[in-house]
Amino acid sequence: MKKIRFIILTLFIIGCDSLIPEDININPNSPSEAPEDLTLTGSMVGTILFHEGATSRRAGIWSGYFRGTDRQHEGFDNYLVEASDFSAIWNDVFINSLRNAIIVEEKALQKQRSGVITGIAKVIQAHGLGVAASLYGDIPFDQAGRIDFITPEFESQEVVYEKVQNLLSQAILELSLDVNKPSNGSDIFFNGDAQKWIKVANSLKARFYMHTKNYDQAYNFADLGIDSPDGNLSADHGDVQGNSNLYYQFFTGSRGSEFTSENSRIVELIDINNDSYRGNSKTDESARYNFYFTGSGTPNFTSGYFTRSNNFPLVSFAENLLTMAESGLRSKNFYTGLSHLNEFRGYMNGGGYFNNGYDTLTRKYDPYIQGDFEPSGIENSDNITKEDALLREILEERYITFYAQIEGFNDVRRTRKENYGVQLTPNTGSSLPERFLYPQSEIDTNPNTPSPIPGFFEPTRVNK
Repeated sequence: MKKIRFIILTLFIIGCDSLIPEDININPNSPSEAPEDLTLTGSMVGTILFHEGATSRRAGIWSGYFRGTDRQHEGFDNYLVEASDFSAIWNDVFINSLRNAIIVEEKALQKQRSGVITGIAKVIQAHGLGVAASLYGDIPFDQAGRIDFITPEFESQEVVYEKVQNLLSQAILELSLDVNKPSNGSDIFFNGDAQKWIKVANSLKARFYMHTKNYDQAYNFADLGIDSPDGNLSADHGDVQGNSNLYYQFFTGSRGSEFTSENSRIVELIDINNDSYRGNSKTDESARYNFYFTGSGTPNFTSGYFTRSNNFPLVSFAENLLTMAESGLRSKNFYTGLSHLNEFRGYMNGGGYFNNGYDTLTRKYDPYIQGDFEPSGIENSDNITKEDALLREILEERYITFYAQIEGFNDVRRTRKENYGVQLTPNTGSSLPERFLYPQSEIDTNPNTPSPIPGFFEPTRVNK
């Protein structure tokens, strides 16, 4: 077991763009001989690489979270991208995460182990495919990661979202059986706790309904989702290089100087010395700024958010609360949205997702009242409707909470055409990035890749 764990953790050591050879997509479906429980661990490691690795860094540049200052990242900052830039990160989801999760499901079914282990495998599949659809648009679904389909067919983004929802519903049913759990320790997130996985699945259903702007359903499933920080799906890290935070590995590596948050939109919003600071008599962002940053916007990898052992959120209680706030406002009424926003603020006032001592520093997230959003209230100096003022505050809070996460990129694109989403200024030119490009490895080997290939500034179907 010690040897097996070492093999798995070494993936973290090289968890960057070069982890997987770019030509692996030519023959990705060689079936593994490892038992399904060990393969489950591998799929979870792949999930972490996808959501915490290079994909999140690039999404962060195009969300106003980071600036690229040198070499490749300076190019990304200036929107100079090529299809070849996306080959390795495409594999992070379709090979490292998805393919392994499919193997888990197939092997478990062969052994009549339908239940918790297959439900978890379905959640992992749905998680990756839903986020991949948000980034790329049309993607393979039915044939993705299947041994019989070397050149899988692409399906429309809307259809993929529908199938992701169905997959999560199936996962919830199988998890509810509470039988056939994975072996002890192979589930590195919850050790086979079916109830926690069910809540994660419901939070994911809510997330993907947010992507498609189905706010009624988003609220309904968020209400069934993660209801405490103990239920967070997060990448837990340690104090050795092999399992340390992937952002920490990047910032302390040879390319860490290429990447900063100085002169970024998020720093403008939470730096008390900036004219755009969002604080007021009820909000003090000092602790959050120092948890995220040092100096004028250097990501804090020495004592804060990106330290070696700090966990990284994949699906969180914080996200779920803010989904209830936004979808409650949009689908129900002002008071529902305000109630959930104040629930989130209460969580933050008690320390929230801060750690490493920042949960004890100066912070203030006092509850808002209706008058704060009325014309001339502290959250409505421009005299818009109270509903719009509350929506603006919720979207801003989501943006700041999702720092360094892929969901920030999804949010800014989803709300870009609305009046009160977080406004970004292009780093260069007049257009903002709208999608990831199909990788060169897929274009070269899969004749089913959409043609003409959509451009970097072309919105995906759900964001048009």
